[in-house]
Amino acid sequence: MREAERRVRLVERLRADGRSSIVDLADELGVTPSTVRRDLQRLSREGRVIRTYGGATLGEPAARSSSADPALPAKRAIAREAASLVHDGTTIAIGSGTTALAFARELLDRRVTVITNALDVATTLWDREGIELIVLGGVVRPRMHSMLGHLAELASHELRADTLFMGIGAVSVEQGLMNDSVPEILIDRALRRMSRTAVVLADATKLERVEPGFVFGLEEVDVLVTDASAPAAVLATLRDHGVDVRVARDEPASNGRTETHG
Repeated sequence: MREAERRVRLVERLRADGRSSIVDLADELGVTPSTVRRDLQRLSREGRVIRTYGGATLGEPAARSSSADPALPAKRAIAREAASLVHDGTTIAIGSGTTALAFARELLDRRVTVITNALDVATTLWDREGIELIVLGGVVRPRMHSMLGHLAELASHELRADTLFMGIGAVSVEQGLMNDSVPEILIDRALRRMSRTAVVLADATKLERVEPGFVFGLEEVDVLVTDASAPAAVLATLRDHGVDVRVARDEPASNGRTETHG
């Protein structure tokens, strides 16, 4: 069986069962567990599956496609631009969300320490040779796969990072940063307190909108990375408020590789 065919069958099996173990997948395909591990590692890098202990799943974040998220190309571009701000040897914190996950996928070959409360970020970066991974514990928020609550906040008090890279639900010049979940707000604030600087990853759809929960003001934002469709007037106003605004370049031409999530 060719590698491409084998990976297609792996994804089909996970789509049918939701999750499966490496041993079961190896038995079904007639290959060794080490072969399945390599296939799952590649599929995980491509965003097609989520690695779990001893197996994999097609959890909702991995199952989403570009057709379900029209902002996906912008998020990928933002992720690449944000990754250019990361220096090897530093400690960074990464929040939860689809843009944060796309950012994490740009770090696979870097040498950094990563602190995160996002399970999908953690499974993307674990077992990477150059990455020391620190995962905050807590109660898992369904579908978002972020770890929240007192345990996560308590752990954050013991940690420090050079830079926080975080997605956000909404950014407004008047209202600051906002989100739709109070528990998410609290851990976002905790991640900000542990970090010297903050880089906010927000595609154009997040600008000048409002969500019910206030996270923190623009004075806590050092850099905002957005995409080329963001209104120039809004970006100018953000810069007037002291935010270093970076506009990500368009996604490069396809080289035949496809991804499914950002």
